[in-house]
Amino acid sequence: MKKQYILSTILMAGMALGVNAQTRYVDPIYTQTDIEVTSNVDYATNIDFLTSTTSNQMNVGRDITEIRTAIAMSQPIPAKFFNPTDASTDLKVTTVKMDIYKPKTSVDATTNRPVVVFIHTGNFLPPPINGSPNGIKTDSTAIILCTEWAKRGYVAVSVNYRLGWNPLAEQADVRRGQLLNAVYRAIHDVKQAVRNLKDNSATYGIDPNKIALYGEGTGAYVALAYETLDKNEEMELPKFRVGGIGDSYINRNVVGEIDGSGGLLNLYGTSTTSSDISAVITAGGALADTSWLEAGDAPMISFHCIRDPFAPFNEGTVIVPTTNEDVVDVQGGNLYVKKAVALGNNDAIKDIKANDVYTTAARASYGKEFDYIYASPFDKITVSTDVEGLFPVVRPLNATVLNNEASPWQLWDPNSGLATAVVGQAGGMPITAHMNSLQSNPDMSSLKSRTYIDTILGYMCPRLALINGDIDLSLLNTKEILPSNAAQVYPNPANNLVNITVDAIYEVKSITITDVTGRIVRTESPSNKVAVNLDTLKAGYYFVNISTSVGMVSTKFIKN
Repeated sequence: MKKQYILSTILMAGMALGVNAQTRYVDPIYTQTDIEVTSNVDYATNIDFLTSTTSNQMNVGRDITEIRTAIAMSQPIPAKFFNPTDASTDLKVTTVKMDIYKPKTSVDATTNRPVVVFIHTGNFLPPPINGSPNGIKTDSTAIILCTEWAKRGYVAVSVNYRLGWNPLAEQADVRRGQLLNAVYRAIHDVKQAVRNLKDNSATYGIDPNKIALYGEGTGAYVALAYETLDKNEEMELPKFRVGGIGDSYINRNVVGEIDGSGGLLNLYGTSTTSSDISAVITAGGALADTSWLEAGDAPMISFHCIRDPFAPFNEGTVIVPTTNEDVVDVQGGNLYVKKAVALGNNDAIKDIKANDVYTTAARASYGKEFDYIYASPFDKITVSTDVEGLFPVVRPLNATVLNNEASPWQLWDPNSGLATAVVGQAGGMPITAHMNSLQSNPDMSSLKSRTYIDTILGYMCPRLALINGDIDLSLLNTKEILPSNAAQVYPNPANNLVNITVDAIYEVKSITITDVTGRIVRTESPSNKVAVNLDTLKAGYYFVNISTSVGMVSTKFIKN
């Protein structure tokens, strides 16, 4: 029996954090009102394969010449190329955009913040054409995660990328080739987004050497290929060639080189700005081929449902839901994280102790065998060992293969226009995008989604902060975390004086006050009652970290 999976979305499962509270890049140090969002920032313009027609080579040649001439003369590309309804051109162009989430400068003056780039799901087709309410940079999950990253001090960026392929093309090779080229173009787009961020690092207040990719579902395929595809011969493997022996589906003369430059139907040029990233975090998806993964590649963190019927936790063949035909054999987090660990790529996170609930929960599944979604002899699956960075998501086994959960973290409004759009029929009854998506997330709700998102944040953020060098391992491998009411700070907000009191049952060992960058601005004598003069401190957020004989407690205050 050949295992098959449908290209779709994925992620993971939930609990509550056990690392030191109020640590920047790990815990939320800002509130919702402290975050600002700059929407629809243009980051690149290129050929739009979703709305272009490329069958008439004469017209294509005419259009690309006119487009390139305008660019060469530093003139705007004519408006007709941006208008899908203008029949005078076959080629169309589009400007891809990103949303930027960050703490307001009034509360955060930091200028070297790390970045997380969110790459959405969607099967390279827009919702609801892709059968789902999701698949854009403003998906509910994208908004929630980007806001939460910004509340922890990151700059979070949710990007759109170019879509487009024809799932109804008559020949399977044509469908397969179009889908693989859609992945390739998305890689180019995300590289342009990363370069844009680096080129404007001073404007955004970011560290250009600390940009991580977070890919969800389809976006995970893009993120993994972004980091691991770096040689032309990697696109010449038999599974990436027409009929297994013909030319590669990726024609670089047409779509450009791996770095995004060149190609007849590609407007990106060469760049001196590096597209290197610091980490890859994936929620589902899979790696095109583990042979692409090499020593020195960025560390990898994976959240993956072990019984996901749509993308392989271990390995299998991806198929698309519109045609139910296979695309290419791929490997999931159970395999590529194991190889990343073996290569030493995940060394930065290998020494996290199992003293927080997220680490403990992930490791509880390592080496364990689970009942699987297929009949014997494929009725068992075993989670790998030595896979630090892998969070296996265990959801109940369903008797129907495609009803096993793949995306328990996802959220959408069931009454939105995208959710209520009809995407098919069953027994003469209409099926909406909402109904279709419930197949892999049957009890979707805000509470359920937030539970899984909180676990993503709890497992991912300490590890990313370690990878970026923004925190020390000792901050994570601490003693017991005391209840928040073990210490009180008042008045709050404060003007010139703040009082710190610690429950008398605890023996205080040290008291430090840090600003939002983690810099210690005051060290107080250990006592259960301390009055702190704030005259020398600037207005803003501050954190009080108290070490006792049995554990830690942290709280915060605002200096007016």
